[in-house]
Amino acid sequence: MHAPSASRRSLSLEIGKDHRMDCDLRRHLSPRTVGLILRSVPLSGTMHRMAGGENIAYMTTSLDSGLERARTEFQKGDVAFLPSAGSICFFLNDTSFPRKMTPIGRLGGDVELLASAGPGTVLSITKNDA
Repeated sequence: MHAPSASRRSLSLEIGKDHRMDCDLRRHLSPRTVGLILRSVPLSGTMHRMAGGENIAYMTTSLDSGLERARTEFQKGDVAFLPSAGSICFFLNDTSFPRKMTPIGRLGGDVELLASAGPGTVLSITKNDA
């Protein structure tokens, strides 16, 4: 776990009831979007997979934020926000995605933990106990 800082906030991504991993949101990547998410935590939703299913897992939220510092190339472990669907996306592999997304952070730990979870698993983003 990282020490709290103004630009990085370590949260927990709960995968179902049995697994948890760090999810670091990085304000310097997209200050407005990361701020919105931090003010909205805790967030919870059902996990879905993008077409193909191997590269991107996501949870839909009710958050509404436009594109910020948008890009289409992401690495395994990256976390991004897809404004058109209000979804927080977790990259399971290096991926080029046709729609632009807002980068917001990185997963800490073994991404395979999330990759092995099936669609319909409940994902929750919560504050770390400290």
